[in-house]
Amino acid sequence: MTGAAGIDEAEIREELRGLRSRVPELTGAMLASADGLVLAHETPPGTEPEGLAALTAAALGVGARLSDAAARGDFRELLVRGSGGYVATYAAGGTAVLTLLAGDRVNVGRLHLEGRRAGRRLAAMMPAAPVVEARPGGGPAATTVPAGRGPAGGDEQPAALPVRSPGTARPGRRPGGGPRSSGPRSTA
Repeated sequence: MTGAAGIDEAEIREELRGLRSRVPELTGAMLASADGLVLAHETPPGTEPEGLAALTAAALGVGARLSDAAARGDFRELLVRGSGGYVATYAAGGTAVLTLLAGDRVNVGRLHLEGRRAGRRLAAMMPAAPVVEARPGGGPAATTVPAGRGPAGGDEQPAALPVRSPGTARPGRRPGGGPRSSGPRSTA
């Protein structure tokens, strides 16, 4: 069954089920758009997928800003640990996000390994999305790139999720992205 924007929901659900079989401590999995719309889910009773997708979108914004403020590059993943387990969020291309729910006894290394792999596979299932690149003379130039691949076409890492308009710089930032220095730093 093909859903909104040409997404094969059955294929996505199959990937989510396979992920849950590879990581038995997973209690739920969901693929949502970066703006918080549920694309497919395998969640436990009592979990509201629409609310979880909306909160995931909000967390993406905060995570991306935190990564940017700490000069750690583009957002890739977020891990939240609660008293009852984990919520892990992984970029699935430039337009979607994979959210996994796991019990407190999950092997976190295995969770990350399988979550990252599933994110790449799910990104490949998404339709092509426009990627905005800067032109040498300035101004954006839109090109269409298969989902899950960056502008160079490599698929080693999932593409960063869009959380801020391209070309917008914050005051006090130099072109390289780090904060401006106001003098010598203390090492104490």
